Amino acid sequence: MSGLKIPVAGTTLENGLRVVIAPDAAAPVATVGVYYKIGFRLEPRGRSGFAHLFEHMMFQGSANAPKTMHIKLINSSGGVLNGSTHYDVTNYFQAVPSNALERVLWLEADRMRSLKVDEENLRNQRDVVKEEVRVNVLNQPYGGFPWLDLPPVAFRNWANAHNFYGDFSDLDAASVADVQTFFKTYYAPNNAVLLMLGDVKPEEGFPLARKYFGDIPAGAAPVFADPSEPEQTEERCGTVEEKFGTLPALAVGYPVPQRRTKDWCAMALLDQALHGGRAGRVYYRLVLDRQVAVEADGGIDDLFGYNGPTQMVTKVLHKPEYSSEATLAEFDRVIQEVREQGVSADELEQLKVKFRSDYYSTLEGSRGGSIPRYGLMHLLACLTLFDDQPELVNSILDGFLAVTREDVERAAQNYLRREKRAVIFRQPVRGSKEAAA
Repeated sequence: MSGLKIPVAGTTLENGLRVVIAPDAAAPVATVGVYYKIGFRLEPRGRSGFAHLFEHMMFQGSANAPKTMHIKLINSSGGVLNGSTHYDVTNYFQAVPSNALERVLWLEADRMRSLKVDEENLRNQRDVVKEEVRVNVLNQPYGGFPWLDLPPVAFRNWANAHNFYGDFSDLDAASVADVQTFFKTYYAPNNAVLLMLGDVKPEEGFPLARKYFGDIPAGAAPVFADPSEPEQTEERCGTVEEKFGTLPALAVGYPVPQRRTKDWCAMALLDQALHGGRAGRVYYRLVLDRQVAVEADGGIDDLFGYNGPTQMVTKVLHKPEYSSEATLAEFDRVIQEVREQGVSADELEQLKVKFRSDYYSTLEGSRGGSIPRYGLMHLLACLTLFDDQPELVNSILDGFLAVTREDVERAAQNYLRREKRAVIFRQPVRGSKEAAA
């Protein structure tokens, strides 16, 4: 048993807003987050990129806090803030001296209640998002690889397979009415969770939540498309061009079991065995031993933060004198070994120690060194929105520590199968010979 005893208190306001508080008076700092249950995967067809677009729109002002005021007030309080878009959630967060807590709650409530959605803001932020795509994806070596390249090959359901940054045609076609509808549908209190961590007590935080958020009207419950995937029966492969990089690359994705199952826990430890840094089997075999690759890493991204189909992905940047097929064959030998032999008792115990250490580090971790308790906040938010049980933060680790060698062997046999995987090759357009020179 993990023995964790993180204090967590929760309540639900009459408008459906869930409020979670994790008090810690070690420092006079409060971290505040608002998570909305809308992410890349959940945006409706024809509205690709809206989840990310809205992350930008939420900083464009509200009824009582004009454009830039939110940022200026947080910064002038000695705080920091940001937002991010994920597969199943979009979050907004700030860390401030605890005496500025009410200011943050007022700002967050004002934009939940009355975000300023107009033609000017839409046009400006649409252009910002498109430029972000050009800089980070279209004109960047290995831009979007593999997180944008692999899903269209791996998945058949549009929810999981579409371009998460958004097709430019969808972004260009967006009207103010479309954006207002998106806001009304997904940015309602009954589709969100408010989190307060740090120097704030439940008896203080809950009344403040009611004071600032309690009168925001609930919306109709959003209807989300089913993200489940049809059974995959054969390997799926694709190839994309690499315009700027000189080394060929490949990525392999295997399905991850449904969250909070025994197979999910076993797969997470398999991930540790395969991708545990320089000690992981993939890196050791491809980079150190066989020396076919210059880089090999991967894993299950945001293990606790997804609520639908996802993959354990391995990314390999290999030497041009080795073909992609030869490199993939070396990787396949690693997978075959773990499928046939599993892990030893000693290795399993080491994997559990490492997983537990990583879990603790996540709970204690900040974001960029400036948002204290970000990892704990993110986990509490996902456990609330997906499971309605934030208190699982103290017990969810136990499932991973209870994994047996038989569990690992079963997961490897059932999920690390060629007919269940997807492979994407990224080939330099200048050719491997020129790249080698």
